[in-house]
Amino acid sequence: MRILVVLCLSMLLASCSSVELDDYQGTRPDLKLEQFFDGKLVAYGIVLDRSGKMIRRFEVDLLASWQGNKGEIKEWFRFNDGEKSTRIWQLEKLGDNQYQGTANDVVGIASGQTSGSALYWQYQLDIVVEGETYTVTLDDWMYLLDEKRLFNKTDMSKFGFKVGEVILYIEKQS
Repeated sequence: MRILVVLCLSMLLASCSSVELDDYQGTRPDLKLEQFFDGKLVAYGIVLDRSGKMIRRFEVDLLASWQGNKGEIKEWFRFNDGEKSTRIWQLEKLGDNQYQGTANDVVGIASGQTSGSALYWQYQLDIVVEGETYTVTLDDWMYLLDEKRLFNKTDMSKFGFKVGEVILYIEKQS
């Protein structure tokens, strides 16, 4: 019986696959951060807890610019509970499809790579919850829908366990 259970679990795990950045190779339009994140943008998002329950809503005004391979994105957050915050990203394009960045609440350096219309971006972020600061890992996926719209899904984890999720829609302004 144990052998049957182990065999079934092995088959189940073997059939599970995770999404890889290469899965998006050839998808269009190509996501180039220096092209999409340029000028004024606006974003609308929600924060979900680990069970998937929505716990916050927010809006973000963004102002982005690039000089050569260096970029800056200023983000002004407004949460439905009245909290306001600002994040300023300093980005650098390292080469074809490779990016890195820093920000005031990012621990260390964020690193990311694009393939086709997708970006996978990973970093650690300090968040404040009820007066306590926690460092969480963010696995950030961005999907360019067209030249003006981008969808962002971020899994937040601590010690390898999912603690929440952020879903965000970003749109370029005219």
